[in-house]
Amino acid sequence: MTESISESMTLPSVDKPKKMAIIASKGTLDAAYPPAILASTAVAMDMEVAIFFTFYGLNLIHKKKSKKLKVSPIANPAAPMPVPNIVGMIPGMTGMATWMMNRWMKKANVAKFLELRDICLESGVRMIGCQMTMDVMGIKEEELIEGCELGGAASFLEFAKDADITLFM
Repeated sequence: MTESISESMTLPSVDKPKKMAIIASKGTLDAAYPPAILASTAVAMDMEVAIFFTFYGLNLIHKKKSKKLKVSPIANPAAPMPVPNIVGMIPGMTGMATWMMNRWMKKANVAKFLELRDICLESGVRMIGCQMTMDVMGIKEEELIEGCELGGAASFLEFAKDADITLFM
């Protein structure tokens, strides 16, 4: 039995780009880096990326609050220099912990969070502010950085349902 040419030829499959969906729910400096680093790396690897900013994660895309992110020394036992909670409550310790983190990142040649966030936006990472959280917290659209979109859980889930990688941070 002979096989026709069209039956024996197989066309190469066209791979869809991989997708990464990230939920950013925390608004501190130490919690800001992981989604920004992972998103900027994934988009550099030709992945489609969306970050859903909800609850305190909205601080990361808030015009004013994102410029003043801090690291809490209280209840952070994974910090390189764990601080007893009683010491972390001393005035100035949050400023000290924030300064130390900024110093470590600079020493390791890691871009500042705001620079990483800008890279994400310029590279096409979708940044979705949670509309429900904004309503609950009284945050207005104009308080968010340029380039963000607003959406609810359904908007994000529409993207995330096909994601190859999903992260909650």
